Amino acid sequence: MAAGFKTAEPLEYHRSFLKENCRPDGRELGEFRTTTLNIGSVSTADGSALVKVGNTTVICGIKAELTNPTVEAPSKGYIVPNVDLPPLCSSRFRPGPPGEQAQAASQFIADVIESSDVIQTEDLCIERGKLCWVLYCDIMCLDYDGNILDACIIALLAALKNTQLPEVTINTETCGPQVNLEKRNGLRIHKHPVGASFCVFDNSILIVDPTAEEESLSTAHLTVVTDEEDRLCCVHKPGGTSLSGEKLQECISRATARQREIRKLIDKVTQSVKTTK
Repeated sequence: MAAGFKTAEPLEYHRSFLKENCRPDGRELGEFRTTTLNIGSVSTADGSALVKVGNTTVICGIKAELTNPTVEAPSKGYIVPNVDLPPLCSSRFRPGPPGEQAQAASQFIADVIESSDVIQTEDLCIERGKLCWVLYCDIMCLDYDGNILDACIIALLAALKNTQLPEVTINTETCGPQVNLEKRNGLRIHKHPVGASFCVFDNSILIVDPTAEEESLSTAHLTVVTDEEDRLCCVHKPGGTSLSGEKLQECISRATARQREIRKLIDKVTQSVKTTK
């Protein structure tokens, strides 16, 4: 009977739970799904991480390449993120060029990198005006069940913390780069941005970490990104109904608590990988 009600009237089905301050998967309104993290699993990448938020699964691989800095920014390297939502992760995505959601997610990740100072691009410069690193951050969704942005940020941050770049010097005779693959150094992570995503039901009820079904039934979406100094890095709200200042404040305070939880998780996993080595 419940399954029939869910299929015929999905919104009413969800409302019947929300009235009781809970959700169909048993969570409270302000509860995130279980989040797990695995780092360094892609041996061909310079840094990688696999993240699961409930069923939503995202992998990030970072590949570093040597290039020339631009004339406008001779002392800076670059970070190029790309989010891929392939058909294998959900039937909602079609083969072919990146769809609207994947493009919006890539742009959002680029905005987070820029506004959060997670890495200062000056750190990627090897020799001013001559040589720098470009970090290609490829983020792919393997299983889509809502809240892709939070999972992408965790995967990116954990992969950056796992990245080891080989030592590079400029050969004085040939003026070409000499790469020492035996000697590698980690990146300097300046800030630890973490996202918290919310959905609004019936213009009033706020839920955290929505599933794909909850996203499709909601009237608005919101992602708030904060760092360890409780600084607001980014607020992403693609259309939908408006949100009161009070509700926005509620989202920001939940996001700062989430930042601490995820920072602890990343540090714990990074530490355990170091000790096993």
